[in-house]
Order: sequence, then C-alpha cells, then structure tokens
Amino acid sequence: MTQTTPKRRRCAIYTRKSTEEGLELSFNSLDAQREACAAFILSQAHEGWKAIDELYDDGGFSGGSMDRPGLQQLMEDVEAGKIDIIVVYKVDRLTRSLADFARIVDTLDKRGASFVSVTQAFNTTNSMGRLTLNVLLSFAQFEREVTGERIRDKIAASKKRGMWMGGVVPLGFEVKDRKLLIVPEEAEKVRYIFNRYLGLGSVYLLQSDLAEQGIRTRKRILKDGRVYGGCNFSRGALYQMLANRIYLGEITHHGKSYPGEHDGIIDPETFEKVATRLSLNRVRRKYGEHAVQASVLAGIIWDGEGRRMTPDHASKKGQRYRYYASLKNKERPELRIHRLPASEIEKLVIHQLATKTEASWEGPIPSRELVLEYVEKVTVNSDRVDILFQGAAESITVEAPLIRCGGEVRIDAPGQDWAEARRDPPLIKLIVRAHQAKAAIEDPAVASVDTAAENLNVSKQYFCRLLRLAYLAPDITASIIDGKQPVHLNRQFMARVNNLPLDWASQREMLGFG
Repeated sequence: MTQTTPKRRRCAIYTRKSTEEGLELSFNSLDAQREACAAFILSQAHEGWKAIDELYDDGGFSGGSMDRPGLQQLMEDVEAGKIDIIVVYKVDRLTRSLADFARIVDTLDKRGASFVSVTQAFNTTNSMGRLTLNVLLSFAQFEREVTGERIRDKIAASKKRGMWMGGVVPLGFEVKDRKLLIVPEEAEKVRYIFNRYLGLGSVYLLQSDLAEQGIRTRKRILKDGRVYGGCNFSRGALYQMLANRIYLGEITHHGKSYPGEHDGIIDPETFEKVATRLSLNRVRRKYGEHAVQASVLAGIIWDGEGRRMTPDHASKKGQRYRYYASLKNKERPELRIHRLPASEIEKLVIHQLATKTEASWEGPIPSRELVLEYVEKVTVNSDRVDILFQGAAESITVEAPLIRCGGEVRIDAPGQDWAEARRDPPLIKLIVRAHQAKAAIEDPAVASVDTAAENLNVSKQYFCRLLRLAYLAPDITASIIDGKQPVHLNRQFMARVNNLPLDWASQREMLGFG
C-alpha cells in the first residue's frame, strides 16, 4: 500500500496585544501566543502544516482597526500567495470588527487560504465555521463598543472632577503623576501672549510680535524620534491658546467647563477681556463692516499670489454687482489684478461650511458673523479654493479652476450650482453678430461670401466661423442670452471654436451643456 505524502501547507502565525504594557519583558504576551500557535502547527505536521519564519506581530495596536503594520504585511503576503493558513491564538487577535473580518475572509477566499484559531475550533473553509465566527465576532465587537462607552464615561466623570485626562500638554504646564503643574518659565510666556494680545488687539499683529521676540512653540520629541514644534506660532495655535480655559485653572468637556485640580496661569479678569476682544474681532473685520450689503468674506479672502482681496462693486442700469478684487502688490506690479464675482465664491464657501457643520440656512448667504465664527481664511488659487477653518484644525480644498471672462474671473466648479446666472455681454454680442452674418448671406443683393464679409468688415475666415454660430441649438442660444451657460463658455472660447457641428446634440456635448 502506497502512503500519500500530504500537501505542504505554509502557516503564518499572527500575534497582537492592544497595549504596550509588558512588551519589554523577555517573555511577553506575544511570545506566549506565538509559542501556543507553533505547538498547534507542530501537532498538525502529519497534515503537511509547517510554520514559516516570518514574524507578524502587532504590539500596542487595537483590534478595531486594520491599520496595523504586522497585519498589513500579513495580508500582503497572503495576496502574494506566500501563505496557506493564518494561525492565531484567539479570533479577536486578528480583528474585533465584523466589517474588517469580512474583508479578511474575502481576501483569504480569493487566494485559496484559510485561518485557524488555536483555542477555538473554527475553520473558515465551511459555512458553519463562518457562521460561528460571525457570532463570536459580533460579541467581540459588542465588547469593544461597551468598553469604549465605559472609557468615555470614565473620561467625562474624571473631567467633571477637574482631572487632566491626557493629550497634548499646553504651553506653560507639565505633567507629573497625571497632574498638571505650572512651568514658571513657560507660564511667563503665556502671560506675555495674553497681555500682548490685549495691547495689540490683533492675532495677526501678535503673531508677528512673537516672531520678532523669538517666542516659539514648545519643542517635543515623539516616540519615533521625530521633533515636533520649536517653530513660530501660527495664528490658529494662538487662537486656540487665547480661548483655552485650561489657563483659567479649568477643565473643559463637550463645551462645558469644570474647576480643575491644577492652578491657573491667567487671572479671570484678563481671560474675560481677551475673550471679549476675540469675539469682537470675529464679527468686526477690517473690511465690509458698514457696507449696505455685507461682503461676508471681507478681510479673510486672499488670492493665490498672497494678496488680500477686498470688496468692490460696480453699478450698471440700476443693478449693483459685487466683486472681490486683488490689492496691488507694490513689490510685484506685474501681477494681474483679479476681480471675482462675490456671490460665486461666497456660495462656494457657504456650501463647504454647511457640509462641514451639517447645517443649512434659509436664503443664499448666512450672516457674516456666522461665517467669521467658523472660517479663518479663504485662498483663491488658479486651480482650486483652499478654506481654512478657525483654529487651523481643518482645511478643505475645492477643485475649482478660475476662468477669465472679459475683465473678471469666474469660478468653474463642475457639478455645482454655487455660481449665479450672469449674462456675458461680449458673448451675447458675438451671437448677435453671428445672426447678422446669417442675415447678410441670405440677402439676395449679396453676390458672394466675400461681399458679405466685406459688408460686416471682417475677414472671410472669421465670417464663416460667425455664420456657424448662427445655427446653434435654440436652447444653447437661450442659455447664453439668460446668462446660464457653463462658466468656461465665453467670447474668447466661442471665437476659437473650429468645425462647430450642425447637429444640436453634438453641439451640446462639445460646448459643455450636459
């Protein structure tokens, strides 16, 4: 009787521990898991199982996320066909998330691999095994969520008692025995910053003053050796510091303040003066404060060349048009001045602000005060708009190229309705000119195209281009007359169009009418 040699099965051992506690020991939890898995693989040697030498360890990583270096390397090797079986001590070592588990199993199935738990008799190669695993992982996920709730409740209760619960230690403090203690040298810097702000009345001026004085942020060395801080203060960091009630000796949680266990650095009177000044500065910026129709972005909008854009307006036939125009740069006079329709950029910013805050407002634009409460700076670049929110906690980039239309610039934001309907007089004049060309060629008294072109005082080539524009689809012509054409569709664009098709559907596709 011939004995069949079992097929070789390459086994990878994966170990994980949620915290780094105890990992410095010569024999830690990861070693214990690996030893148990290795013994199990050895017991299955008659089935052709053999452990590979590669180590897949994640010490100090939660099972609620796939963002683990050991697990990522493991899945890459599975994808590469280097592994047949994943062996773990318990299922929750691999993941505590049902969604992540489904992705892992899907990857294993595609590569013909499976996974085994040493302490639980599970096998993902059959439906019953998967059902059992799903039930187990449901409990694991439930346990994780309950644990998270307990931690959040503990943090809330501790903060109500004024305890410091971790995070980035503010300038002026250090942590000892889980308590905030004042660092005298840094505390003097903090007091200087608060008092200097009251003297200058502007975070922008305060930022420049601190840079001149050589007062910088605290330098921190991270665990991986990277150096963080030790640089000039940003305005966002200054806004956060000036509004941080921890300097009053308080601890905040979800917008509420509680007396802290630590001593304050700033006295209540100074802190309240700073808070009042910050509030006034939010709603009173340098520009647009007394305007008949407030420009909500006045004082916070800049162009891509670093120039402030100020409110401007023009009146024509009783209609008032608002713009934001770049200020001239004396050092770079060659830079072109941009004039951007105010309503277009305002609607774009409001759309992003509403999305961020999950809010909506009646009417086209909310109050200027509301915008200034959230938005610190808007930068209009040639190909995008950057929106920086207060505190520099977050910024948003909107892909929105700028298209020049005559003397102004328009925002081309595909798929959005931020821009209002605006008639383009040069474009409308071009369409009128095209119909004049059509009438000229249809005149029985005109003998040839050359004569018709001469009567309009244009070249024959340009006359032929004009003539084609007279045969635009009626809805395209109506959109141009009403000012509802795509932003890029201006006189210059239309005048350069060659071989405009006579088919209306092809015209709509070519000119951007979806």
